[in-house]
Amino acid sequence: MFYRHILKRVFDFLLAVGLLIILFIPMCIVGIIIKLTSKGPVLFIQERYGRYSQPFELYKFRSMVYNAPQRANAEFNNITNYITPFGMFIRKTSLDELPQLWNIIRGDMSFIGPRPLAVTDIRVIELRKLNGADQVLPGISGLAQASGRNNISDEDKAMYDAMYANNLSLRLDMLLIWKTVITVIRHDGVFKDSDPD
Repeated sequence: MFYRHILKRVFDFLLAVGLLIILFIPMCIVGIIIKLTSKGPVLFIQERYGRYSQPFELYKFRSMVYNAPQRANAEFNNITNYITPFGMFIRKTSLDELPQLWNIIRGDMSFIGPRPLAVTDIRVIELRKLNGADQVLPGISGLAQASGRNNISDEDKAMYDAMYANNLSLRLDMLLIWKTVITVIRHDGVFKDSDPD
């Protein structure tokens, strides 16, 4: 309980501040490349649903073309048609997630937790309300992310998120951080299996 309610937040805040300082220049470089290679803003800002299903503004580096349709990844016939060349790189390497360090500092998110979802994923949001998965802060990565990312069903996402919320611990977070690193290195589940890399 001490880890869940106090220590996890302290770790999140200190690590996010440290990483933001270390990665500030690389993040500026990513932002400059986005600005030089495609039309539109550097950041993608979208309302997402977090703890207790409350909305907040999530920050990511923009990886899609300007004015791409706002819909869930699963609703695209071929999402890669809307992703810029550099956007493809930052998605595969998960560099597009780096601005969420600011979300963690603000207290909107954690490093590990259920992925914060947009209203386009309302089914999973509603399932989380029912199974209690929305009782913890959302994360940059989590059990569902490490278990298939975009290749699992809505029901399975909600199930994994509930499992995490019910079993949250330092040991589980360390395990998921390690699994996330492996997933990012292998580019697993960036797109649905039906979508080309």
